[in-house]
Amino acid sequence: MIPALDVAGVDHRIGAKSVLKQVSFAVAPGDFTVLLGLNGAGKSTLFSLITRLFNTQAGSISVFGRDIGRDPRAGLGRMGVVFQQPTLDLDLSLDQNLHYHCALHGMARSLADERITLELGRVGLLEQRADKARNLSGGQRRRVELARALLHNPALLLLDEPTVGLDMASRKFLLAHVRQLCTEQQLAVLWATHLLDEAGAGARIVVLDKGEVKANGSIPDILAQAGRPDLATAFQTIVGLDKREETA
Repeated sequence: MIPALDVAGVDHRIGAKSVLKQVSFAVAPGDFTVLLGLNGAGKSTLFSLITRLFNTQAGSISVFGRDIGRDPRAGLGRMGVVFQQPTLDLDLSLDQNLHYHCALHGMARSLADERITLELGRVGLLEQRADKARNLSGGQRRRVELARALLHNPALLLLDEPTVGLDMASRKFLLAHVRQLCTEQQLAVLWATHLLDEAGAGARIVVLDKGEVKANGSIPDILAQAGRPDLATAFQTIVGLDKREETA
């Protein structure tokens, strides 16, 4: 099976600082993969490379077998993205924000209306379609950003710390909705977070620490590698938090 996302030997430097070091992992169709790392681990830099905000300096990144460095349009057209920083235009209505996204993807008006109705309905915001984005809560805005990322039917969804600053109910909704898409539509998902409880049963885990992949596999694989009984203590062992605490 061709991976939805294949990151192979990626290095990246910002000035003299090495931010990513030989990062390699793959995400298969239908996989919910959690990129787990502390703040500053390199998660957002990696997302910037996958989405072509930064150019790849070394290694390769492929989306369904197409190298995004050589053929960026083919890769970017098959992915949806929810960035860490909010990106809605607060002075536009939800409908206007989403139609703008559809226009960027060359969608006909009739198809855009159909897709917007579907995705806003899925996140429970269809009745707010005409409201300005600034009138929504933080959790509702995130739902709109998720709906927008799905309008063009991507096969790969990237979410960079999507629940930061949200209340528990909003976090649970986003997680449940995205995981349901993995199951029902075989959507491949890369979900970056520093929150351990977002890596639920059945998730694949990529532990990124100081720009390096320290572990990669199912939760049972991660526990076995660390020799720990739960993900919290396994993560602490893998990234050396337990040693840091001992020497503090």
